[in-house]
Amino acid sequence: MKFVQMPQGGQKAMRALQRGFTLIELMVVLVIIGLLAALIVPNVLDRADDARVTAARTDVSNIMQALKLYKLDNQRFPSGEQGLQALVTKPTAAPIPPNWKSYLEKLPNDPWGRPYQYVNPGVKGAVDVFSFGADGQSGGEGRDADIGSWQ
Repeated sequence: MKFVQMPQGGQKAMRALQRGFTLIELMVVLVIIGLLAALIVPNVLDRADDARVTAARTDVSNIMQALKLYKLDNQRFPSGEQGLQALVTKPTAAPIPPNWKSYLEKLPNDPWGRPYQYVNPGVKGAVDVFSFGADGQSGGEGRDADIGSWQ
């Protein structure tokens, strides 16, 4: 094998290719990455809020289906005192359901970590099941709006 010696100008070109990036070049790249992040991150965060609202609506719908099955078996919805827990464990407070079955494996919390609310008799339907939304308080708009069985 023969080694060929590069001409003097070729060695300078090789050194120029191997020297790396300057501080200015690195700063420009970081600024570009920062601008892209500033444009993309708010959109991603809004998607998380949308996903929580969708999850809450799905939970409320599932709880309402379980309540309807409870009513079919027992001719009434659980009382306000019995609450949603009557879907998981047989109530001991009157009225005792005559044909109770387990309707839910466990009661979910809303996506913000709080229990779903149950009102019997309901204000907007025969019974109301709802979450107070992100702020945990009645009313609100946007992500803080209540999410309920009447929607």
